[in-house]
Parts: sequence; structure tokens; C-alpha cells
Amino acid sequence: MADQTIVEALLLGVLEGVTEFIPVSSTAHLLLAGHFLGFDSTGKTFEVLIQLGAIMAILTVYFGRLWQMLVTLPSDRKTQHFVCGILLAFLPAAVIGSLAHDFIKTVLFETPLLICIVLIIGGFILLWIDRLPLKPRYTDVTEYPLGLCFKIGLCQCLAMIPGTSRSGATIAGALLMGTDKRSAAEFSFFLAMPTMAGAFTLDLYKNRDVLTFDDAVIIGAGFVTAFIAGVFVVRYLLDYVSKHGFSLFAYWRILVGTLGLIGLYFLG
Repeated sequence: MADQTIVEALLLGVLEGVTEFIPVSSTAHLLLAGHFLGFDSTGKTFEVLIQLGAIMAILTVYFGRLWQMLVTLPSDRKTQHFVCGILLAFLPAAVIGSLAHDFIKTVLFETPLLICIVLIIGGFILLWIDRLPLKPRYTDVTEYPLGLCFKIGLCQCLAMIPGTSRSGATIAGALLMGTDKRSAAEFSFFLAMPTMAGAFTLDLYKNRDVLTFDDAVIIGAGFVTAFIAGVFVVRYLLDYVSKHGFSLFAYWRILVGTLGLIGLYFLG
């Protein structure tokens, strides 16, 4: 196993942690960076399995709140309502993701041109949404109606197209349906836990027979840096979006998508 591969895994792990929770599509960044670096993981598992680092980042930052929910879940109706909302939002991705897994990994993950185009389109959509005179009706994630949660979950399924962004799809959908920016981003955090855990488990199961010890070392390296970078983003993202919105991320998507198209044209 080359030292260069470990260095690339560490860098890609940082990229995963930084981009997972902001609406720029971590998968798109990993696939494009891997394409141009020549980084090719077994069965494209690296790009999915290092998401465990991002999951651990959420668990670390929100540990106190999650523990309180666990304690009060048997008796507190508000907590029960919130947990049901998260599970309802997770359900569409669980069903569609399991059915379309092979197509996503073998076709969509292998199409960098599509990824770049979706990044650019998503950037313009974010700019449009960020400038709409929206009036929030829901500002507390624990009080989102169950119907709203399910519809946000349907929006999340768009992220199965690399370049869309899981957080971008959920946040954009939530904003259009009457939430404020901070609670939309926070709901996206909580929804990420079962969604990424499910994707991790399914991908690990599907590729259990082809992964080697070297793969595990590379994935472990990416996991560590994804965790460290993810903690930083989760701690500070909510305050940022509350004050500044999503325009920075929209412009970033357009820039990365455009550079990706240029790179594909000249480098293949």
C-alpha cells in the first residue's frame, strides 16, 4: 500500500468532513477529487464508508442532547414526536436507496460529467431559494409536523444523484415548505444519522467479500480526518447559516462544477 494512497485518503477524509453537512455534495467532491487524483477505491466503498466519521462527529457534538432524548423517549411525547418525524423522513431513502444501490454505485458514481452539471444546477437553485422572501412557519425541529418530515425525506432522495447534496436537498425542501434556515440545517443534521448509518451498513454488507486489510486501513485513515473536520463544521454551521444564508455554498458549487467541466474537457 503506497504512502501516497494514505495521504490521498487523509485529504479526502478532510474533504468529506468539511462538505458532508453543507449543501455542496460531499459525494460529488470526493468522486471528482478521486477522479482527478487517480484514487480508485474498491467498489467505490471508501466514499461511502468514511461517512461513519461524519456520523461520529454529530454524535460527539450532540451527545448531551441525544442522551437526554434517549432518557425521556419512553415518557415525553415531544421527544416521541421528534423521533417519529426523523424515522419518517428516513424511510423514503431507506427504501429507494436499497433498491437502487447497484445503479447508483455502478452508473451515477461513475459519471463525472453528470456530477459537475448537477453541482452547477444545484448552485443556481440554492441562490434562487436564498433570495426568496420566505416567511418561516416552523422554527423548532422537535415540532415539525410528521407530514412535513416525510416530505423532507422525499426531498433527501434527490441526493442519490451525486452532486445534488443530501443536506442541500433536505434544507432546500424544508425552506420551501416553511421552515427557517437554522432549524432546516439542524433537521438535516439529525436526519443524517440514520441515513448515513444505513448507507454505511448497506455498502459494507454489499462489499464485505471484496474488501481487504489495505482497504480497511485506507478507509480508517479517511474516517479519522472526516471525524475531525466534521466536528468543526457541525459546531459552527448553524450560526453561520442563521446569519449569512447559503449563497456562499451556492457560488462554491457553481465554481467546483465549472472547474470540473474544464478539467474533464482538457484532462478527460
